[in-house]
Parts: sequence; structure tokens; C-alpha cells
Amino acid sequence: MTLYDYGLAQGGPAEMAFGWPIVSVFTLAVAASMAELASAFPTSGGMYHWALLLGGRGWGWFTAWINIIGLIATVAGVDYGCAQFLTPLLGFNSDGRTLLVVYGAILVSHGLLNHYGIRLVAWLNDFSVTVHILGVAVIIGLLLLFAPKQPVSFFFQARSTTASPYMWAFLLGLLQAQWTFTGYDASAHVSEETVDPRRRVPWGMVNSILVSALVGYALLFALTLSIHDIPSTLGATDARGNKIPAVIAILRQALGPAAGSATSALAVTAMWFCGLATITSISRTLYAFARDGGTPQAGLLARVGSHRTPSVAIWVSAGAAFLAGLYSGAYSVITSISTIGLYVSYIIPVYLGGRALKSGRWAARGPWHLGRYSRVVRGAGIAWTVFICIILVMPPNQRAGITMLGLTAFLVAWYGLFERRRLQLRPAAAGGKGSASLRT
Repeated sequence: MTLYDYGLAQGGPAEMAFGWPIVSVFTLAVAASMAELASAFPTSGGMYHWALLLGGRGWGWFTAWINIIGLIATVAGVDYGCAQFLTPLLGFNSDGRTLLVVYGAILVSHGLLNHYGIRLVAWLNDFSVTVHILGVAVIIGLLLLFAPKQPVSFFFQARSTTASPYMWAFLLGLLQAQWTFTGYDASAHVSEETVDPRRRVPWGMVNSILVSALVGYALLFALTLSIHDIPSTLGATDARGNKIPAVIAILRQALGPAAGSATSALAVTAMWFCGLATITSISRTLYAFARDGGTPQAGLLARVGSHRTPSVAIWVSAGAAFLAGLYSGAYSVITSISTIGLYVSYIIPVYLGGRALKSGRWAARGPWHLGRYSRVVRGAGIAWTVFICIILVMPPNQRAGITMLGLTAFLVAWYGLFERRRLQLRPAAAGGKGSASLRT
């Protein structure tokens, strides 16, 4: 929902009708290839450990940092998007300063819960599934039953409010769907805290894509058919004249101010839960990498506090996400950085896994695998990742490309000058039986 405005402006209703299923299919190829690795190597840290085991310490080090960059940007994107929705619902003035205050407060709430309430976080992460599914079902049901609707043909209209040729604008609009399909690697990051991870973690990753694809498409269908007209939806403002997200405008126009705000609050709740889970994910990644000696101040970042959570890693993650939100300048930029960082870190171990299978270095697959279709699915996932990463650094999101190039150059220099000789990564055993230091 947070990028609905962007997708609608770029590709119009057809962005939802065709862009979502295209991205769903190719993302499933990436996720299924990762699931094979998760079944074989169920360790906290996910992609970093897979790259380390299959390609060596250099591959592992780069994968870890690219993934951390992507996760920091993901937290920023999720929580800043949540702030963009929450601020007008609270009746606050949606200027930049107020948004930053609300954004910071959301990050602090996620940090505190992850620091002190790990059992509560576990329950909330489970409960968030209910909120996402039932909340979306309520929104879809209300829109389809009570909202004035456009004809079904409206859903397939190819319209753009930009000056770009339509097909190019449509490709740029794929960011809306592609960024939504991130975060499924969270299952891998908590493998050591999962019962029977060799089976449950892969299915967690794949099922998250399948459920999101089906339910998300129904939500986009209901929202798009409830649009009064595209220009007024994209330019909607509140009583103070502040711009509001297109989704809030659609819900208020379709269901009335009270019901529209109430259903928008359901969406905000789902976003808040998503941010909470993402802080859990990145803190475990940073903790696992530090535990293996891969970060500066590794002893501090790998410290487990009295509540048996990686407290320093949690607050470093939240602070870095706040700074990332300040830096980005545009919401589509921070979400592009997030998508690129995550998908590059996803596909590196997938590529290394294919290479290791071919050479015979990786012979013992886990109980979840693709069999003879593995090579085709892996190839499709790699090709799609290369394609979408190129699209996501094109104007108006060129700042994302400049940022990722700059960070990559910095990592290359840092590794060559300081880490190549010093680094002695020692990955935890991939037994998936639970960490001795973290609460399970």
C-alpha cells in the first residue's frame, strides 16, 4: 500500500493488473531457490552463512554487508511508510518534521519490544499473520460490497501520469510489487530458533510469496476499482491541505470518512507488525555476523543482554534505519535501495549454490528441494534479479543506483585494505537445533 501512489502514477491500473502477477512469478523462483539453501543450511544469518559455506569468506563477507544494507533500508521503508499513513490518521500536520517524529517513535517502539519482550515479539509476529489476512479480507469485503465501483475493464487500463513512454513507466512501476515481495528471508534468519527448520523454514519462505501474491492481488483489485478518478486520488489532501496517501483517499472516498479511516488503521497496524518483524530479522543478521567476527566492534554487537536478546544489534539497527530515512530524500529511493540490497544478497548464494552443485561441492541437499527443476528455476531467479536491479536504478530513482555503487566501492576498498588478511569467519554449525545464547 505504501507504494500504491507510485505504481498508480507510473503504470495506472494496469500496473496492478499485470505488474503484480509478473513480479509474483519471478519472485517465487528466487524464493524457491533460496528455500533449497535454507533446507540444507538452517543457520541464523541466512544468506551470509550460505555464501560463506559455498563460496568462501570473501563471498560471505560481501553478502552479509549487502544484506545488512538492504535490511536497514527495509526497516526505513516500512516504518517511514507506516508514519506516512499514521500521521494523517492521528490528525497531525503531515510536514517533514512531524513525519520524522512519528517515524522515530515507531522505530523506538520496535526497538523496545525486541529488546525487552522477545516472548511478546514472538506472539505478535504470529498474531500479525492474522492481522494481515483478516485485515485485508475486511478491506476487500467492505470495498466490494459497499463502495461505488468502476467497471472491471478499468482495472486493465494502461495509463500513466508521467512523461515517460508507457512501457518504460510500467517497468519503473514494478518497484511497487517488487519491494512488497521482500522480507521472506526472515524465516531463514531465525532458523536456529525454529523447530524442524529444514522443513518449516523453506515452506515459510515459499508460502509467504504464495499467500501475498493471491491476497495482495485481491486487495489491489478492490482498491483500484474503488478509485473515483486517478488525478484526484493521486493529489488528495486532508483538511489542512497536506497530501495524504492514495490508499487513504480511496478508502475515505469509497466508505466515508469514519469507515475509511478505520480500515486505513488496519493497514497501519499491519505495517507496524511488518516493521517489528524486520527489526527482529536485521538484529539477528547483525548478531550472527558479529558472532563470527565479521564486523567492527564484533564483541559489542554480538553481546547478548540480560533479556537474552542481541540488544546492541537491535539498537544499532534501529538507529541506522532512522539515518537511512533521513538520507533517502524520496520514498521510492529508499525502497529501491532496500530491494536492490536484499535481492543481490538473495541471489549471490543462489548463484554459489548452483556452482557448488555443478562441481559436486554441495552434494547433500536438505529434505526440501526442487529436484530436476532446480537449475531452470535458479536461472530464472538470477536473470530476473539482474533485470529488476537495473530497472530500479533508472530515473527517478538514480540516487539508489549511485548509493549502491558508492557503498559497493567502499566495501571493496574496506575488504581489500583491512579485512582480507584479518578476517577469520567461523560460521556456527548448520545443525538448526537452536542457539545456545539466544532465547528459543
